[in-house]
Amino acid sequence: MKVFGLAGWSGSGKTTLLEALIQGAVGRGLSVSTIKHAHHSFDIDTPGKDSHRHRAAGAVEVLVGSAKRWALMHELRGEDEPSFEQLLARISPVDLVLVEGFKRHPHPKLEVHRPALGKPMLWPEDKHIVAIASDSQLTGLRIPSLDLNDSGAILAFLLAHLGLAR
Repeated sequence: MKVFGLAGWSGSGKTTLLEALIQGAVGRGLSVSTIKHAHHSFDIDTPGKDSHRHRAAGAVEVLVGSAKRWALMHELRGEDEPSFEQLLARISPVDLVLVEGFKRHPHPKLEVHRPALGKPMLWPEDKHIVAIASDSQLTGLRIPSLDLNDSGAILAFLLAHLGLAR
């Protein structure tokens, strides 16, 4: 599976761009999955529902299945946070895995940068950033600079970089 990530500060537009990249890649016939890192406690289950009650009672894993989807929730119950590689191993094989977060992991990444946020760029400290997408013209870069508002061009770059361009 090819893996490519988006890195950037909160509010930079990573999720919006990721949605467009998923739609564009799927539109080109590629199978796509995503991995998102959360920096805080999160819950995808609704309190009071059976699956939530099973987890609250102490189940390590709860799998919920229906005619439309299935979801597996795994409680760490004091275990260490799984590594990127451990999470990637749990994903069914696809053409492309897009990653939001895990900015310290050594996979190729696109930095999403909005100067108006007043935050420093992650590049060049992160040598795995292979291009930058911004809503402003950037100068002095030694890597490609892409228009954040042109998701088609960003997708074309990403697919060419990974050898998935068709």
